[in-house]
Amino acid sequence: MSLTGKVALITGASNGIGKAVALRLAADGASIVINYHTDGASATALVSRIGADRALAVQADVSQLDSITALVDAAVARFGKIDILMPNAGILLMRDLSSATPSDFDRTFSLNVRGPLFLAQAAAPHMAAGSRVVFVTTGLNTATTITPGYLLYAASKGAVHQMTRALAKDLGRRGITVNAVAPGPTATELFMEGKTEAVLRGMEAQSPFGRVGTPEEVADVVAFLAGEGSRWVSGQVVRVNGAFMV
Repeated sequence: MSLTGKVALITGASNGIGKAVALRLAADGASIVINYHTDGASATALVSRIGADRALAVQADVSQLDSITALVDAAVARFGKIDILMPNAGILLMRDLSSATPSDFDRTFSLNVRGPLFLAQAAAPHMAAGSRVVFVTTGLNTATTITPGYLLYAASKGAVHQMTRALAKDLGRRGITVNAVAPGPTATELFMEGKTEAVLRGMEAQSPFGRVGTPEEVADVVAFLAGEGSRWVSGQVVRVNGAFMV
């Protein structure tokens, strides 16, 4: 489906799922605001790949409210509106109950929960009827295989799940849909970091397809949620995991 004339703002878009979504939505015709925190080189390369006429890279720490405001202002100054919002930036600190600290909690919830909430608040005045918000949660929220180290991450993504439900009712009054994708194991740089070959093979063995997912497969689902075909889908969390979790 064509997204020509649409403007998408994606946080954490210089790598991983965010990058794959940026490329997919750009291929469908959208202009893309690429938010990054530290990897400016990747963001700049992505702008060149999409085309400087349809892409803008903006550095911002979207756990901070002033940075969120600056990001939205930059997007609107360049493109005049926001049609698709994907708060994708996140952090995963492996902590169980005994090792979690208040600082860990604050870092996790500032980026994974407060950031998406107040980004949506800042962007909403610039979004017309027919616009889309796509949050990112996790398949771990329903996985019986969750391990203790995912305590803070899963808690934060559970909050995003509930945010999706509430905001679908809120923004639906303005004709804006709100959904989320919940990826399972996906071969991003962050996911692959620190995992041994044995761990990866074990995860693959749990999938009926014998593999983990790709960022592009998640991006395909986001593209559907961003398009006209999803106009009657709102308040939903779509699991994208190849039956790894059902």
